[in-house]
Amino acid sequence: MSQLLEFASNHYLLVSAFFLLWAVFFVLESRRGGKALSPQLATNLVNQKDAVIVDLRDSDEFRAGHIAGSINIPASQALERIAELEKYKDKPIILTCDMGAKASHIGRQLRGKGFVELYRIQGGLNAWRGASLPVVKG
Repeated sequence: MSQLLEFASNHYLLVSAFFLLWAVFFVLESRRGGKALSPQLATNLVNQKDAVIVDLRDSDEFRAGHIAGSINIPASQALERIAELEKYKDKPIILTCDMGAKASHIGRQLRGKGFVELYRIQGGLNAWRGASLPVVKG
């Protein structure tokens, strides 16, 4: 441990550059899948810009409780069913799943297919429920 501290103090510019590049990498990677939004900001985007919410969970999970007005396209079928999203290409698209990991992954794939205005709910549907926002069943 003492050698690590000695190295860091002797090469502080190198260590500083490493941590700076590391932080930039994580910021850029997190935005590639769409900008993270809180559930409240997602609601504002739907109300103000007519954003479309795409729920990436399986159909059974979707029926158990989902955001009102959201479209269910399971993550495993997202690229096969991309034609369903083409009509929303000019609108903001908000991706959501349970925790947000699938939304980030699918967001990167959609960006590669030409979708520009992509967002994801940070924390997914768990964050939505945690903010005491309503879900509908069926």
